[in-house]
Amino acid sequence: MTGSIATIGYGLACLGPGIGLGILIGKTQESMARQPELGGRLTTNMFIGIAFVEALALIGLVAGFLF
Repeated sequence: MTGSIATIGYGLACLGPGIGLGILIGKTQESMARQPELGGRLTTNMFIGIAFVEALALIGLVAGFLF
């Protein structure tokens, strides 16, 4: 067997942010459909949330390389 267990760990670490992004974007779209006048504020908050969720994926990538 060749390779590193870190690649499997990183693959599993990407599941969380992937699910998080799906929920985050889906709920934002649902909120915009219900109250279109708040679209600008919701979009801004969505992008801030996306930045935090993507940071989790990058932390998982770095942790895979370190350990």
